Amino acid sequence: MKIKVCGLRDPENIKAVAALNPDYMGFIFYNGSPRFVDELPVEALETIPATINKTAVFVNESAETINKLIDKYNFDFIQLHGDESPDFCNSFRDKAIVIKAFGINNDFDFKLLDKYKKKVDLFLFDTKTENHGGSGITFDWNILDKYELEIPFFLSGGISPDNIEEVKYINHPKFYGVDLNSKFELSPGLKSIEKLEKAFNTIKQSAE
Repeated sequence: MKIKVCGLRDPENIKAVAALNPDYMGFIFYNGSPRFVDELPVEALETIPATINKTAVFVNESAETINKLIDKYNFDFIQLHGDESPDFCNSFRDKAIVIKAFGINNDFDFKLLDKYKKKVDLFLFDTKTENHGGSGITFDWNILDKYELEIPFFLSGGISPDNIEEVKYINHPKFYGVDLNSKFELSPGLKSIEKLEKAFNTIKQSAE
């Protein structure tokens, strides 16, 4: 199971999280988020080892801005967390690997994902809210049984030290990884290394 730590912005905290060796580190370029990176120095990402996939998160951003930031920070992945169309998602795949995020609730129709089948590389399933993620709220993970496509997915939305053990009981064949964010923080954008270390150990033990 892959581990993604999202919502980073403090240079020293970025170094400390990178030392834990997650598979992905996410940086939010959406000014509606309390974890908005704003003017993050390029040097802060240059310290991240090449083995960690640097991921930029956008919400209904312009193609021009996304391309500019991919080039500026040398991102490996982008995560599109708004209402982006399949063709819009596909347009970046020559520069980065594309994750398309969707907010999930009990009424979510997974058939909506069919049109993204050949346009994105991964999905991310978050809890449906008005604020495009970061809510710290979980959705009913049993709903994932309705997902039938071949594209792997990240699980996001309210994963915490209290429920991380339950993640190992999700046995969907396309369950690719977990997205750790607001429940592993000291304050918005500042991750607790202690909480993350414990979560990493739990996830790695469940994979053995």
